[in-house]
Amino acid sequence: MDFNRFFADKLAGLVEAGNYRVFADLERKAGAFPKALRHREDGTTHEVTVWCSNDYLGMGQHASVTAAMHEAIDKCGTGAGGTRNISGTNHYHVKLENELADLHGKEDALIFTSGYVSNWAALGTLLTKIPNIICYTDALNHASMIEGIRHSRCEKRIFRHNDVAHLEELMAQDDPNAPKLVAFESVYSMDGDIAPIEDICDVADKFGALKYIDEVHAVGMYGPRGGGVAEREGIMHRLDVIEGTLGKAFGVMGGYITGSKNLIDFVRSFASGFIFSTALPPAVAAGATASIKHLKESRVEREAQKRNVAAVRAAFDKRGIPHMPNPSHIVPVMVGDASKCKWISDILLERHGIYVQPINYPTVPVGTERLRITPTPAHSPEDIAHLVSSLSELWSQCALARQVA
Repeated sequence: MDFNRFFADKLAGLVEAGNYRVFADLERKAGAFPKALRHREDGTTHEVTVWCSNDYLGMGQHASVTAAMHEAIDKCGTGAGGTRNISGTNHYHVKLENELADLHGKEDALIFTSGYVSNWAALGTLLTKIPNIICYTDALNHASMIEGIRHSRCEKRIFRHNDVAHLEELMAQDDPNAPKLVAFESVYSMDGDIAPIEDICDVADKFGALKYIDEVHAVGMYGPRGGGVAEREGIMHRLDVIEGTLGKAFGVMGGYITGSKNLIDFVRSFASGFIFSTALPPAVAAGATASIKHLKESRVEREAQKRNVAAVRAAFDKRGIPHMPNPSHIVPVMVGDASKCKWISDILLERHGIYVQPINYPTVPVGTERLRITPTPAHSPEDIAHLVSSLSELWSQCALARQVA
């Protein structure tokens, strides 16, 4: 077999369909978030405004976070030096896990190298090790959750997205004595919609199921202390596992789960994705701890972010630029064509100094291609005006339909 030809043909198919992914070579500008320096292939650079960052609140450049990371490097050096069970557990890891347990009102927490790994390892371990368990998973769950469930090879049922009645129907059909786990997210990152958490908990409790929620796009963003949507709604105590990330609103990197001491210890003791992975650098743990502590006390960032989301949506409405309505901080601008979506993104970057990544298949279904815009507290009124006028101009050039108010 000509392997290189096979690879080339598959890549050419992506290019032809408009789904080939090109990475923007960016250098974030410390102290000037959300500005970045873009490096072109010809060696030149230009400043861009980032409109699609998951650093939702700009905490990746917050003074308390960077100071904590500098201090940890000065004290401990860079890497952790090993896996958590072989010399890699640093005091900064312990402090971070205590902070996370407190954030979610749980007995314990466990950190991982990413949110992807925390979902894959936690779900994979729970569903592999609990005999005869059945998993009920939302149809739009993240790839990391899907991989963890698939890895376990357990019995699974897929319920229609946020459809509580369908979940109950599926659970009622199964053996009432079989152990069960319901896995879902709070904020879904592509559409920005929010799950009916309390209703899902009601159904899961009816059948004695474990409740596993992914709050990666919600932690730091919702609730009086940034504990997520479940905290905002006063129902964190009803969730058995709350999973989150340190790489979005908290501005650093890593993932985690929180829950009872026994559940966390169980995953710690059996999850290969935890046992055999080198621990997060102490400086990263220190930065995450500082970010969480700050957002537990400060609502300034969340309130400013909400105002900018509303301002962006209102400006889009005035120009008739279609955006998917939802109650979250994510603003999906609907293009509906892969090639046009990528073209708009390319022109925004090259000519207008605006970086927003096109979201195409397989991340979203064909025909729902979009620009996923995430306003931050640091975007200025001038940034918003420039984004909207530039996008409106390209909307006309592509002859795309306007949204009637």
